Amino acid sequence: MPAGILQAIGFLLVATVVEVSGDAVVRIALQDHAGVTPVRIGLFILGAALVFAYSTFLNLAPLEFREVVGLYIATLFIVWQIVNFFFFRTTPTLPVLTGGSLIVIGGALVSFWKA
Repeated sequence: MPAGILQAIGFLLVATVVEVSGDAVVRIALQDHAGVTPVRIGLFILGAALVFAYSTFLNLAPLEFREVVGLYIATLFIVWQIVNFFFFRTTPTLPVLTGGSLIVIGGALVSFWKA
């Protein structure tokens, strides 16, 4: 596998981890904290910073966006399932795993099939 692809995968992995974590932090702020409190405000700021970091890392990947998007979506699905389990103790159902496998296959096709 060329070094550029490995570097792109590294950027995508970091991007997906911070994006999904940022989303989870915002969800916690919305669900677990009522009213305007310093903790809730801090969680919203942290979530926003993580989502900003996601955008930065995704755009630093050394590939054109059209080449990255399939791999990004596949990586996003996998990372979201992992983070969803650790943050919310939710395991994916059979339909989620089945659809997710199609997402991963489709992402691989979009990213690696050179016609």
